[in-house]
Amino acid sequence: MKVKKGNIKRVNKKQAFMQLGIALIVLICVNIIGQYFFTRLDLTAEKRYTLTEASKNILKNLNDIVFVEVYLEGDFPSSFKRLRNATRELLDDMRAYHSDIEYEFVNPSENPNAEERSNTYRLLIERGLKETAVTYQGKEGVTQQIIFPGAFITYKGRRMPIQLLQDQMGVPIEEMINNSIQNLEFTFMNAIHKLSRFQKPRVAFIKGHGELEDHFLIDVRKMLSEDYTVDNVVIDGNINSLTTRDAKDSTNTSFRYRNLYDAIIITQPTEAFLEKDKFIIDQFIMHGGGVLWLIDPVSVSMDSLQNQNVTYATPLKLNLDDQLFEYGVRLNPDLIMDINCLPITMVTGFTGSTPQFNLVPWYYFPLITPISTHPIVRNINALKTQFVSTIDTVDVSGVKKTILLSSSDYSRIVRVPAPIDLNVARQKPDMKLYSKKHLPVAVLLEGKFNSLYAYRVPPSLSNEPMIGFQEKSKETAMIIVSDGDIIRNQLHRKTGEPLPLGYDQDTKLFLGNSDFILNAISYLADNNNLLSIRSRELKIRLMDKTIIEQDRLFWQILNVVAPIVLIVIFGFIWIFVRKRRYTK
Repeated sequence: MKVKKGNIKRVNKKQAFMQLGIALIVLICVNIIGQYFFTRLDLTAEKRYTLTEASKNILKNLNDIVFVEVYLEGDFPSSFKRLRNATRELLDDMRAYHSDIEYEFVNPSENPNAEERSNTYRLLIERGLKETAVTYQGKEGVTQQIIFPGAFITYKGRRMPIQLLQDQMGVPIEEMINNSIQNLEFTFMNAIHKLSRFQKPRVAFIKGHGELEDHFLIDVRKMLSEDYTVDNVVIDGNINSLTTRDAKDSTNTSFRYRNLYDAIIITQPTEAFLEKDKFIIDQFIMHGGGVLWLIDPVSVSMDSLQNQNVTYATPLKLNLDDQLFEYGVRLNPDLIMDINCLPITMVTGFTGSTPQFNLVPWYYFPLITPISTHPIVRNINALKTQFVSTIDTVDVSGVKKTILLSSSDYSRIVRVPAPIDLNVARQKPDMKLYSKKHLPVAVLLEGKFNSLYAYRVPPSLSNEPMIGFQEKSKETAMIIVSDGDIIRNQLHRKTGEPLPLGYDQDTKLFLGNSDFILNAISYLADNNNLLSIRSRELKIRLMDKTIIEQDRLFWQILNVVAPIVLIVIFGFIWIFVRKRRYTK
């Protein structure tokens, strides 16, 4: 029985319409389901397009619109376009998890009027963004452009500036951009978390033991006060100074103990701690409090070198050695000299009777470049230190130790007491002496700590009914740094005004001290695991420029001709398949 061709065509046409209708119905159903159930398949090795659980939790708790103004729009080098595209992709990912994320990309340089454009730049700087001058080879020769690689985030009427470009001294621009892209999620989530939380964590600077005076802490206190409630606390033997005791019954014989602060900071003390104060700090730790110890084990000051070429470094007796040893570290009475160091201004000669000032390397001021991948120090700039000592770790059960900061590959140790001679800066160093590598200067301790006062409560507290003594701590953390100057802001030499933390007057460099302190306090005081986002690594996969230059013609032909050839081959195969199918 023969089937007419017209009937075959009608059947094929009917089948085609049915298939099209089914496809449309499936597509509509998938879209409807997709509005209620979001999912994404991320095939990248480092999960580049997947938000962390910490980020998702922050977004879930938002109950208002988050508006983001990003100032990365315009015609600028490809590296900054990559940063812009990564920012847009991240914001789209965030919006997929929370529909109230809105954003706008703004070009601050689009105004052709130079004066109005300058006013726009000044307004952005006043509101907290930093400008970046970029020089690149354009079509019309070498071009310099002002870029503001930052953004403003607004939530419930509160606005916060954020920097999208993470400056790092001595790092190539491509690597700097890649590091900035790695930090984008943390940068945005950290800002949104701070804008959306109802209560600020509490942080206290400990006073009463010759700690740094407030005018040396003005900048760090200002930065911390944006995200924390910051107090000064003089312990002075008061057991309720750091930990409060709330009565649980009417007889005042049973108490509930809780810390008044999430973290405390001990900044360069110069006087010995009494046992009672040490006990109060110890019990603050036992109840889960975090501590940032910024301790100088050696006494030496640059001020004493102003009028003479030699001073002496001597051990500083603070009565903290046994306590820190119990927790897992030992601060050594020595000094690190490092070839990688900051310079100081010195008189290097005279023109007639006029002294000539020049910058000379001062090996007692190591410039610490973080090499650890821990989120506290990952991708931050080098840090300035002054008269820093070495730290040894001690084996303590249940305590994890992480070296956060260490010296360079060319270091040496000077045992104290020892003379500190300015003439060292005028002499060429003997490299044979600088053979030590990566001497630890900052250590993170995490875990459950043993109390220093197990079985030996200080006599002055033995009869206190409200002590609530604990021998073992809750899960907590502390950071020990063997240099108190790491948190100290300089004062302007002429006006005495405080300068930003990390700024060095001699070199005019902005170093990473403020980032380190803020990250350290965030790690100790915030319980949102935000810093875990910074441990993500997005690998940059750049092409080999040498091979590209050698085989430029081959790669050009491959990129232009190969897609056309593939399309032609696919076309011939499709025509062949159709001809075989419909000629039967």
